[in-house]
Amino acid sequence: MLLGFPHSRPLLFVLFLAIYLATLLGNSAILALVLLDPHLHSPMYFFLSHLSCLDICYSSVTVPKILANALRPQAVISYYGCLAQMFFLMGCAGAECTLLAVIAYNCYAAICQPLRYAHAMSWGVCVVAATGCWLWGMLDSAVHTLLASRLSFCRTARLQHILYDVPPLLRVACSNTRPSEVALHAASVFVGLSPFLLVVVSYLHILATILRIPVATSQRKAFSTCSAHLLMVTLYFVTANLNYNRPSSSYSPAAHMLVSALYCIVTPMLNPLIYSLRNQEVRGALRKTAWGQGTPGSPGSNA
Repeated sequence: MLLGFPHSRPLLFVLFLAIYLATLLGNSAILALVLLDPHLHSPMYFFLSHLSCLDICYSSVTVPKILANALRPQAVISYYGCLAQMFFLMGCAGAECTLLAVIAYNCYAAICQPLRYAHAMSWGVCVVAATGCWLWGMLDSAVHTLLASRLSFCRTARLQHILYDVPPLLRVACSNTRPSEVALHAASVFVGLSPFLLVVVSYLHILATILRIPVATSQRKAFSTCSAHLLMVTLYFVTANLNYNRPSSSYSPAAHMLVSALYCIVTPMLNPLIYSLRNQEVRGALRKTAWGQGTPGSPGSNA
């Protein structure tokens, strides 16, 4: 049973419904544009289409259940439903962490090593990288879900949260939670910290290359794009790390719910705006698809 819903349930329902619809609309638009416009058939947009697909899955795992629970006097879910939501939630989280690192490396290869870009990011490499992101996320999630399935509870679990996730579940378990806690700390290093460090290193190299661009206008444009990407990635990784790697002594249900909402619900809505819809190529493709006018930019440029 979830106890994290405030008294203002109608307001919560309207807010989450608006966010969910915006997430579906924005990410579905990106998927459709990448599929329909040949100018967007490049490695960058291949990975962004996977990011959009992940964000749709991410939101669909959590928000519809939140909306349904907001309309109920008591927010309940079956034991297996809880495990299923946990599995897909953490699977999407792990896959997105890895995919964001791949996107950052793609930008690095395109900007810092343009002569080697076609070889480094061939279609074979892109397919293997995208598949690896999904499989890595599902493998990480399977470990956490298996450990959570072995927990025992003294009574009906009453979680101070708006969704079912590992950290709040560990708070109400009556059995030994040490294996799950160790797995969470290990995942924070291999699924969270490692991709984040790769993202930071990639964008530091990109920014160093941008600063050597002689034209000030191009420099400002590229810096704005990269800084927006880096800000979005930092928000996602920091909130995800706070969610899964916070010390037990500093646990706060209200803070945990806010952090979970940021990285599970708000970030999937913002990703299309930051990564795609600010891009001239995508805006051109959108105009061309919607109104039959506008000319997308060259396929070689990146967001």
